[in-house]
Amino acid sequence: MLDPFPVPPPRLLVQTTTPLASALALPTLPLHIHELLFATLTYHLICAYVSPILSRRLFPNIYPNLPRRTRLNWDVHVVSLFQSIFVCAAALWVMAVDDERRHMDWKERIWGYTGGGGMIQAFAAGYFLWDLQICLRYFGVFGIGLLMHAVAALVVFSLGFRPFVNFYGPTFILYELSSPFLNFHWFFDKLQMTGSRAQWYNGILLLASFFCCRLLWGTYQSLRVYQDCWAALHVQNTTTLPSFITPAASTSNLPAHNNNPTGIPEMMQQATDNAGIMRFHPEPQDNIPTWLALTYLGSNVVLNTLNFYWFGKMMETVKKRFRAPPAKGKKEEEGEEEEEEEVPDVVVEGVELDGRVVEDGAPVGGEGTDGGVVGAQDKEETDGELRRRRRSEKS
Repeated sequence: MLDPFPVPPPRLLVQTTTPLASALALPTLPLHIHELLFATLTYHLICAYVSPILSRRLFPNIYPNLPRRTRLNWDVHVVSLFQSIFVCAAALWVMAVDDERRHMDWKERIWGYTGGGGMIQAFAAGYFLWDLQICLRYFGVFGIGLLMHAVAALVVFSLGFRPFVNFYGPTFILYELSSPFLNFHWFFDKLQMTGSRAQWYNGILLLASFFCCRLLWGTYQSLRVYQDCWAALHVQNTTTLPSFITPAASTSNLPAHNNNPTGIPEMMQQATDNAGIMRFHPEPQDNIPTWLALTYLGSNVVLNTLNFYWFGKMMETVKKRFRAPPAKGKKEEEGEEEEEEEVPDVVVEGVELDGRVVEDGAPVGGEGTDGGVVGAQDKEETDGELRRRRRSEKS
């Protein structure tokens, strides 16, 4: 499949990127560098300009009154919402129309390349490049955890430019199908719709999509990539590739062609047979370096483990958010003593606490608070009065 992006890579950009691509052993990077940079720039413009302007017009009574830290999170969630919808739609389209991808064997799934798969890799890498600079710029807001996630994700998707498991780029990007519902869940909290019917329906869709896309689909595809990598690690290199598969030429000194201003030869732009798919794997061997397999598979195991952990946490959050309160006096009638629930030291932003929404670590708004913050001393006095009242009622 040809690269479906309507704009070819500029020749100057290809020539500038080629030395870095050669040093990092990423020969297809120059073919998609313009898509990677286009994605990064698009996400930056949405976060810095589009989201603040639209949010002020659509939510004039909410967005301008949010703390600066929360407005930044709002804009980041807008980018995440746009990216997840766009890249998943593009991945599904590539998987539907790329006939070469559909008929790949394990060698081509490991070492093969198509333009459509390379485009998806570029869009994903562009997003995580933007995410990396956001985490570095606002390190105090996002912390070391999200910074390491951005670094790891950028490295993993960049391996697709070797190319390595280019086939699985559109496959694993479908993890993002659950992200729109996750972002909507966050927005419902900020729009004072916590516990609403709309958030309930969205929560059901979030859990269903997360379970199907990340746990079922993701685990199944992980087993497939493990199987392909196992075959590549243990293959006996007794055969050589056909002579017509030649090493990929450096794009920095390629002559310009008619209707091809980038200077990239037709062989590098077309993938109509096995030779085209495997043209970036000229070595007469099919096994993969152990470090490459361990890096990719190790990252995959970590992400899958986190997906199962997050799903459990999401289930707990939804149950707590929508669990009906116990009937008044029910426990007294049964002769049971109520256990006092300790208030955790750390509260999660957006979670309701005694009818008040937690914002930036402090509860704000809500009934009975006058928009202020309940202090620790007032909290202790309130708890003390409640305990004395309970003891007097029991006596």
